[in-house]
Amino acid sequence: MAHASRPRRLTAALAAVTATVLLTLGATAPTATTSTAAKPATAVAGFADIVPAPVSAVPAAGVSYALPSSASVSSDVAGVGGYLAAILRKSTGFAVPVTTAPGTIQLLLSGAPASVGAQGYQLDVTAGGVTVRAQAAAGLFAGVQTLLEILPPGVESSTVQPGPWTLPGGRVVDYPRYAYRGAMLDVARHFFTVAQVERYIDQIARYKIDYLHLHLSDDQGWRIAINGWPQLTAHGGSTEVGGGPGGYYTQADYAAITAYAQQRYITVVPEIDMPGHTNAAQSSYAQLNCDGVAPPLYTGTDVGFSSFCVGSPTTYTFLDDVIGQLAALTPGPYLHIGGDEAQSTSAADYATFVNKVQAITAAHGKTAIGWHDVANATLLPSTIAQFWDTSTSNKALTAAAKKGTKIIMSPANHAYLDMKYTSSTPLGQDWAGLTDVKKAYDWDPGAYLSGVPASAVVGVEAPLWTETIVTSADIEYMAFPRLPALAELGWSPESTHTWTAFRTRLAAQGPRWKAAGITYYHSTQIAWPAGS
Repeated sequence: MAHASRPRRLTAALAAVTATVLLTLGATAPTATTSTAAKPATAVAGFADIVPAPVSAVPAAGVSYALPSSASVSSDVAGVGGYLAAILRKSTGFAVPVTTAPGTIQLLLSGAPASVGAQGYQLDVTAGGVTVRAQAAAGLFAGVQTLLEILPPGVESSTVQPGPWTLPGGRVVDYPRYAYRGAMLDVARHFFTVAQVERYIDQIARYKIDYLHLHLSDDQGWRIAINGWPQLTAHGGSTEVGGGPGGYYTQADYAAITAYAQQRYITVVPEIDMPGHTNAAQSSYAQLNCDGVAPPLYTGTDVGFSSFCVGSPTTYTFLDDVIGQLAALTPGPYLHIGGDEAQSTSAADYATFVNKVQAITAAHGKTAIGWHDVANATLLPSTIAQFWDTSTSNKALTAAAKKGTKIIMSPANHAYLDMKYTSSTPLGQDWAGLTDVKKAYDWDPGAYLSGVPASAVVGVEAPLWTETIVTSADIEYMAFPRLPALAELGWSPESTHTWTAFRTRLAAQGPRWKAAGITYYHSTQIAWPAGS
């Protein structure tokens, strides 16, 4: 995808929340001008502070548990136990060994109710310790995120904090509304290093995001090495928006990113945008152009001017190599084929191209995802369309949904993290409108598109395009606090969805982000605690 100065893009019945949680979550939030006392680092967090909101959370009156200096973790999944212990060691200063004997914190693949499924969990805090139960490793990892959230904010710090480390007593039973809860990072407009991508993975994992969509190619840069096509990175990866040095991932780099994400139960979805947004590739290899002439590299932000040569067999030989190598490197089931803003491709050529690329993707064992423009082709039953428009209707997508096409929801005016918060926001764009946190939160993915049934929606994704985004601090400023809002739309029961409740819970995240060193936007729609 791309966007510049003109408009562009960006399940199961759930158990009701308990009466206790409804009371706490429904409490009236202070207005943005009301001062609120900061929670001290040692304050006991409450179940009402959890983001995304859980299915059920029942406090145990008068019960709490303070982690002792001898705290230990035992886990049926070693990686999840090690992940939790590493976080606790940094902030508490405790040794927190991972033991085979029952620890003060137990992570168990047994005893969870059937309702939690593969991604849910049950968290119990008693006077004697903490237990997370799940049916699968991903559920244990999600439970660990909630466990961390009910510890004091200082747990997010990378340096030792004073404690005490007290958790409120009670039980949380939780599982997601949608299986697909994504965040997209555009590394083509501006390049971000492996370390920067991993930092973002850690941040999105805390809000139970389970897919990272990497936009690896565009007019301004090609970011993944492909064997046999060295100019893609040597030439096509050598610049970025504004003329900076660009960069690219070796195949080992990309494998490292996917492995790091897997350790946090996040699946990487790589994207090669096509048939448009292809200038970096076409500049690298003249034979990808119908006239055999390679265009110059491009460092601006316009869209819609480039296109692969749809009628050339060389185009598909090239794409078979690219898709085949990327598929072999990608553990997850999906490969994103782009498909948006192909204004330089005729309608007939566009349909021909998408149909061929879907088949190439399937031949390499992957399910294709494309921006919703691909609904103008004849979609394979497996192909998923990602909606990015600012409208609430799309005839081609409605027709595709009636034939069984599944949809990921990313309406640009709600879900695009690169939109400005206000007219004075120093970063971002405004072609889809201004999007403060309330607008990011206040919509229902299952009821957004007219003519598209809720059953067709498989999830939500929050894309972050990087025409104006250069540093990790820039990423954080645009993602927080909106990314948690969109994560809640993907995870939490629709019955919990109220702005008044959410803004109260979101405010409690401020001290956590400060402790974690996250550069976030202090939206005036939220009454952030003093000092956060």
